Amino acid sequence: MTHCRGTHVANRGAGGPVWAALAVLGAVLALSACGFRLAGGDPLPGVLARPYLSLKDPYTDFSREFERQLKSAGATLQTVRANSTATIDVTKDLVEQRTLSVSALNIPTEYELTYTVTFEVQGTDKELMAAQTISLSKDYSFEEDVLLAKEHEADILRQQMARDLVTIAMRRLTSLK
Repeated sequence: MTHCRGTHVANRGAGGPVWAALAVLGAVLALSACGFRLAGGDPLPGVLARPYLSLKDPYTDFSREFERQLKSAGATLQTVRANSTATIDVTKDLVEQRTLSVSALNIPTEYELTYTVTFEVQGTDKELMAAQTISLSKDYSFEEDVLLAKEHEADILRQQMARDLVTIAMRRLTSLK
């Protein structure tokens, strides 16, 4: 053993990294042989190579994340509908908050946040995917004493729900043939 700044380091010889690399390679080959793929790894179908993305509001959490994910999946978003291979039309992008419980003083103590998105895909000459509505809900507690922290928590929940909705939408888009 050698000492390096107070930490014990074992001398493993030159073969250690080679065996580790072979073990990782073997694991990757075994996983790929059984059909395992990372989530989000499915390619978009050819009809979505150059989509026109019609958004109800381009500045929502869902819209920004959806656009980013489409681009990272290889889609070249078109600015003119006529130049596109298909149109992805997001007709609903809505976040709603409702009170679930109140205190004895009639102050809200728990909320439910619901994020709902509806989209459809139209090809150049036919409908490729009928309207799909996806909705996610999350509850969170509310304390008046930590108002800013709870507002930040709601923002984080909304952003996470948008990412989850985009993941679901992308999975549905990759199933198009």
